[in-house]
Amino acid sequence: MCQEYGARFVCEFVFQFKQKLTPGVQGSVEPLSEYGLFQGNEPVKETYFETIRLIERLHRQFLEVVKVELDRTGIADINNIQALILSNIGKEELTVGELTNRGYYLGSNVSYNVKKMVENGYLEQQRSPHDRRSVRVRVSPKGLEVCDLIARLHERHITQLADSPLSEELQGINATLMSLERFWTDDLRYGARQAPISAGNIG
Repeated sequence: MCQEYGARFVCEFVFQFKQKLTPGVQGSVEPLSEYGLFQGNEPVKETYFETIRLIERLHRQFLEVVKVELDRTGIADINNIQALILSNIGKEELTVGELTNRGYYLGSNVSYNVKKMVENGYLEQQRSPHDRRSVRVRVSPKGLEVCDLIARLHERHITQLADSPLSEELQGINATLMSLERFWTDDLRYGARQAPISAGNIG
């Protein structure tokens, strides 16, 4: 077994770790210990894995908030992920590729969702006059009503947060998340070419 591991090696095992998790029950990480990882870095390891779980859980929770808002207003022919796609398009005109880069849709098929929203009248699409292979989409008047709904939801949350102690913490939270994003981005870009990280220093 190699004596040095890049941060990418940790990420490759996160899926194994998360598979062992059940709601409300802490999972086991014994299989990872077989590789000699995390020795001496237990506190960092637990914090790191909890951060990954929180990021996913927060996004799912926000999707549930959007779903409740759609249900409350009686909108039944569009789901929460599709509503966020509309919100990310706004008043612009984008290709499906550009739209995919705009947001994270929890593993959903963006092309499929675009097709469904075109069928249900939330999106309009047309081929680019410069490249007939490229299809661009824009939000229809019906879709703009959903965009307004999401905007009002955000506005309500912002108003509530303004009077909450949490508002003072958001800037620091965002700075930390951006640092973690840079950490993962650097790992994707450089991987094992980064300065060597020994198994005892990963956590």
